[in-house]
Amino acid sequence: MEARWRPMASLDALRARALMLQRLRRFFAERGVLEVETPLLLASATTDPALESLRTRWLGATCPSAQRLYLHTSPELPMKRLLAAGSGPIYQVCKVFRDGERGRRHHPEFSLLEWYRPGWGLDALIDEVAELVRDLLGQPGLDCEVLSYRQLFIEQLGVDPWAAEPTQLKAVAQAKGVEGCSQLVLDRDGWLDLLMSQCLEPGLGRGRMSVVRDYPPTQAALARIRSADASGDVQVAERFELYLEGMELANAFDELTDADEQRARFQADQRARRAAGQVVPPIDEAFLDALEAGMPASAGVALGLDRLLMCALGVDEIDAVLAFPVERA
Repeated sequence: MEARWRPMASLDALRARALMLQRLRRFFAERGVLEVETPLLLASATTDPALESLRTRWLGATCPSAQRLYLHTSPELPMKRLLAAGSGPIYQVCKVFRDGERGRRHHPEFSLLEWYRPGWGLDALIDEVAELVRDLLGQPGLDCEVLSYRQLFIEQLGVDPWAAEPTQLKAVAQAKGVEGCSQLVLDRDGWLDLLMSQCLEPGLGRGRMSVVRDYPPTQAALARIRSADASGDVQVAERFELYLEGMELANAFDELTDADEQRARFQADQRARRAAGQVVPPIDEAFLDALEAGMPASAGVALGLDRLLMCALGVDEIDAVLAFPVERA
């Protein structure tokens, strides 16, 4: 058995990570994007029912309500406060933390690159994400296809994700042989996520980048919602995800700037978490104040650097690019 003190990643992998960081900083410096840092410890946490935050306590706090702190799952909300303060385009490289996540592609602590472009829409951001990935991989000719979420489901699975009922989506999962799905009880978005991860994602980004855009409005999170046609009958979330070699690398939004709508979404998340028996963290009031003060219209994206490094090195396990995974921490 290999000694526990030894790193899991090879020295070549560590050097590749260092080179990737050098390249991405040069990429953004050449484009006038400011590097920033925001706190890892926050007084509030994500309300997204699909994510769980790691919690800790600040023993030096002077009042009991200030003692509980959360390790962030993303630097998104503090960065948006900087946008509201007039920062202009910004990016950040940081560690983020998510409880309960461990597997071949998941680790409770991972490296994230997140950046925001005031005044941009998703089309411009897709182009920049593709440019950055080509640069970091050293593959200037790597193609990038853009796919519609709805058309992907219709063409690949024969089901309309806007119209299908949970029972129909479960039948598709059963027909595709998704392991254990017969015992699952999920809502529509739960089944859509399962079908995406188990049936569609493995085929995306093979030999090219695949961008999937225009998600169901129920999966908007912090993205704007727009009408997909002139009638206004079909709405989509202004969001895209980037895939490479069957693996999700990035998640992007045309950012919601309406404070009232964002508060309503946070409150809906809290109700869902309460109903599921999950921890219900406080809403980030400072972020909502920033929206109220006037965050500029922006497009933003978060990209997992560990997974991108996995693609660059052709490895299948995230541990192969981490110096010391949690079991050796």
